[in-house]
Order: sequence, then structure tokens, then C-alpha cells
Amino acid sequence: MRLSTRGRFAVTAMIELALRENSGPVPLSRIALRHQISLSYLEQMFSKLRQHGLVESTRGPGGGYALGHRADGISVADIIGAIDDDMDEGAQGMPTRLRESMAQDMTQDLWDALNTRMVDYLQSITLRSLAAEQRAKGFSDGEPKPARHGVGKRPTPEPLRTTAPNSVFALGQSLLAKG
Repeated sequence: MRLSTRGRFAVTAMIELALRENSGPVPLSRIALRHQISLSYLEQMFSKLRQHGLVESTRGPGGGYALGHRADGISVADIIGAIDDDMDEGAQGMPTRLRESMAQDMTQDLWDALNTRMVDYLQSITLRSLAAEQRAKGFSDGEPKPARHGVGKRPTPEPLRTTAPNSVFALGQSLLAKG
């Protein structure tokens, strides 16, 4: 498993979906604007996430993406594995001689053990726990709250009245009158 910027963006976008799990589909354009991620980049990532069943898409007005499973059933390892699955395929395409020499590398056991621990740790972190952390930090969706109509009349501000002249000519007249 590889930790990459692509994986980080995917986890961020999935947290966004988990935070809005009960609000319906979330458009990718909203996630792109909120987190400053390219929309086409997000579309590529969500295509892979959809292929792995982690998200579901809804087309049309009001459409977007929603979680494919409950947030407590999706781990960070699931997300990163879905996004970076093509990285593992690249290792399979190596010449046999090169793979054999890598397997005999003196530090290979160290890297294998590290990878196993990293995967175990990432599997223990659920999307629900990450969303709960964001809520505890005071997550705000950044959208204006709907106006509460009928609760009371809003006070109307007094019009601003000034005694200053409204043109150069009026200024000249006032200076001559004082003068």
C-alpha cells in the first residue's frame, strides 16, 4: 500500500460524504471548491471508488455521490486500496529476475512488516470515526443557513443622512456662503 496525495484527497472527499451521509448526494463540484481539488481529478478518483462499491452516484439535478456503505463499514485502508490499486499491478509487470532480486533484498522483511502494520492500522480507522473527529472540531459545511421567516420582524436600518455637499459645485457654494 502506498500513501500518496491521491489517497489523501480521496480520504478527504470521503470524509466530506460521511459528514453529509443523511443529507443526500453531494456534487463533486462542491467538494472541489471546498477543498481546492481539481474537478477532473476528483472525477477520476470517484470512478475508482465507485468501481470498488465505496460510493454510489446519482445523476441529474440534485445528483452527486453518496457512500456505498455505512460510514462505519468503510476503513481508510479500503479507500486508499481502491484509489491506488493500479500501483500494485505495476509491481506484477516487472521482469521475473528483478522481482526475485527484490524478494532477496536484505531489508525486504522490514518493509513487508512495516506495510503489514500500516495496513492493519489503516483498517482500524473507520470513516465514521474521522467524521466524528471533524464534528468535534466544529465542522461547518460553509453554506449559509436558511433564513428563519416568521420568527420576528427584522429591524429596518435608519437611512443615512449626511450634511456634506453632494458635488463639487455644492461644495464651492457652501464654502462661498461661509466665507
